Amino acid sequence: MRNHTTRLDHVVLWVADPVAAAAFYETAVGLAPVRVAEFAEGKATFPSVRVNEDTILDLAPHRFADQMRMLPGSADSAGHPVNHVCLSLPAEAFDALRARLEEHGVPVSGIDHGLSGARGNATRSFYFRDPDGNIFEARHYDD
Repeated sequence: MRNHTTRLDHVVLWVADPVAAAAFYETAVGLAPVRVAEFAEGKATFPSVRVNEDTILDLAPHRFADQMRMLPGSADSAGHPVNHVCLSLPAEAFDALRARLEEHGVPVSGIDHGLSGARGNATRSFYFRDPDGNIFEARHYDD
């Protein structure tokens, strides 16, 4: 039986080097790579990393921007990351992500408490930046 609720499918991030970006997301963030070997072999347009079974982050190379023709001005979005993408994790995974980022020398913000989000106010949250300047928030809720 199919679930017909609206879900976030993917977010496309502009990156300088998709293979390096995939490695960052795999090692520092803990997301599983998708189509990285195929991209490196020229068999896929770009690689991705899996957030969960329903959602991926596509890692689009900047050179791909001139092919963005779905809306007027789409090509102009290259190099202009969204304000931030928020990842919601269980408390243990939140702590593990922060530790992994710090182990990889990725600067992280202080811990915020009570920031509003899709599920109400988060227990804790922090921010970090990927090597291409995309900003992420990590948070967890008390369930």
